[in-house]
Amino acid sequence: MTSLKQLAANRYNALKSTGPRTEDGKLRSRQNAMRHGLTAETVIAAIENAADYRALEHALLAEYRPRSVTERELVLRLASVLWRLRRSTGIETGLFQIQGEILQRQRTRSAPRRPSPSPADQTGSPPLDIDVDDAEPTIDTDRWRTLSVCFLRVTNLENGSFELLSRYETALWRQVAQIIFILQSTPRR
Repeated sequence: MTSLKQLAANRYNALKSTGPRTEDGKLRSRQNAMRHGLTAETVIAAIENAADYRALEHALLAEYRPRSVTERELVLRLASVLWRLRRSTGIETGLFQIQGEILQRQRTRSAPRRPSPSPADQTGSPPLDIDVDDAEPTIDTDRWRTLSVCFLRVTNLENGSFELLSRYETALWRQVAQIIFILQSTPRR
């Protein structure tokens, strides 16, 4: 339980925190959502289609048919959260695409020319021979295996981007569930 003394100290300290004061600082803080895009509430104009976002909003409004301002705001919030989930899926896909391209470049640089496999060699599955430290497959005839190698690499990135993406997705799905629960539990008049 917070004491009255702690509460007064918190209020006093909050008065000291005024946010950015310089024009440069204010300009930078306006771009915070653009750092990774997951907290941008709606469309990032440079890379997303505003018409697609409006179509999502209209589809959700048609599905839920809000009868009050509160219900309408909840539906619009749901559109925003679902849009950000779509964005996170795109980011995840992009991370795997980048890792796949890196794998391809490394393979083409280091792979010796091999003769084409005979038809008898193509019937069996490739051996699961992966050096986990390098996460570099020795034979790449299975796209799921390549995707798995990319997954290993993405999850081991030192910048923690995959973990950050996962945390944001989890929070967004939680918001979706809460909004849908509220919309479904709202009595219809």
